[in-house]
Amino acid sequence: MNILIVDDEKLIRDVIKEYLILNDYKTYEASNGEDAIKIVKNNNIDLVIMDIMMPKMDGYTACKEIKKIKDIPFIMLSARSEEYDKLIGFDLGIDDYVTKPFSPKELVARVKAITKRNIKDDTISLAGIKVDDLAHEVYIDNKLIELTPKEYDLLKYLIQNKNIALSRENLLSNIWGYDFYGDDRTVDTHIKTLRARLGKYRNLIKTVRGMGYKIEYKE
Repeated sequence: MNILIVDDEKLIRDVIKEYLILNDYKTYEASNGEDAIKIVKNNNIDLVIMDIMMPKMDGYTACKEIKKIKDIPFIMLSARSEEYDKLIGFDLGIDDYVTKPFSPKELVARVKAITKRNIKDDTISLAGIKVDDLAHEVYIDNKLIELTPKEYDLLKYLIQNKNIALSRENLLSNIWGYDFYGDDRTVDTHIKTLRARLGKYRNLIKTVRGMGYKIEYKE
């Protein structure tokens, strides 16, 4: 699960990041609302932890803009505990409100509670392809196939974003992470092997010239 931490204080971001990583979450960081919006546009973010008082763009405004892009669960952080501030956040559709100073362990517990509430289905299906996320298995026409971890992540991400053209840079950042030191050919190679493993469904993965790839499928 990808979590975006937004706070203008690096120390707070570092503490939250440390505890989230210990609980097997992948993290992204931003120091202001404007950068947070850019990250959400270019990455598959599952939950946002956001401070309210920040330079350039406050948390309330950033939350409102991000909700226009994608309906992502939000936890708001604030040094203010007034009921009025909380009501503003809940009116914007946030899921939780945490007052500073806070316990990192409690924050992680709140993250887990929210993610449990937002899990809809652990099985993703498209045409004759079924991705069982709990078992980390993929079936083609009900027959189990073998995929490498990266092929699995790539297939799952493509299906989750079906009919959306995804750039190679987007795929690299979401599947391999920002710390990956490689080039676009890594994506091309994995797409080639993934197509081979999908057999008769290989043509669902379309090449978008000059950009990247997408899974094209009409219900």
